[in-house]
Amino acid sequence: MLKLVTMGASAGGLHAVSMILTGLAPGFPASVAIVQHRRADSSSLLRELLAQKSPFPVVEPSHGTPIRPGHVYLAPPDYHLLVEPGFFALSIDPPISCSRPSIDALFESAAAAYRRRAIGVVLTGANSDGASGAAQLYRLGATVIVQDPATAEAAACPTAALSSVPGAIVLPLAEISERLNALCQAPARVSTPA
Repeated sequence: MLKLVTMGASAGGLHAVSMILTGLAPGFPASVAIVQHRRADSSSLLRELLAQKSPFPVVEPSHGTPIRPGHVYLAPPDYHLLVEPGFFALSIDPPISCSRPSIDALFESAAAAYRRRAIGVVLTGANSDGASGAAQLYRLGATVIVQDPATAEAAACPTAALSSVPGAIVLPLAEISERLNALCQAPARVSTPA
């Protein structure tokens, strides 16, 4: 079954997200959806920068874009990125925690649509966006990974997530890709003698 990795970042996120994407294994079988806080009038430069680092296609999805394995989806500026079973939706609902796109909106929708097949990753950031969404993911059986606040450029976001999800996996930034590779690894084929 397809897994969906959801990532949220704010201040310092470009470096953190780039590092994780670079470390994903060739043939990574999951989909990756990212919310990076940015201004409403920002251009597609962020997508272009991440595309230079990512071994997978990086796209800003439109409403109804199907979720495909081995693709990276970046929330467009000034839209909440929501997950439905098998596709993305966009919303112009009011900002959450002063942010649109909101990490909480992505995580909460992924929790509802994917449950145990979702993975939430909370990265560096200067506010608490993502904390309640991470808790919702965890409540519904998803794995939650939080960047060790000591390795974050801005510790507020991962610290708030750890307060909401004390059972989260806490890793330094340099180890998150390796854990995602392990969590999303396709099951090994078992050959049986003829």
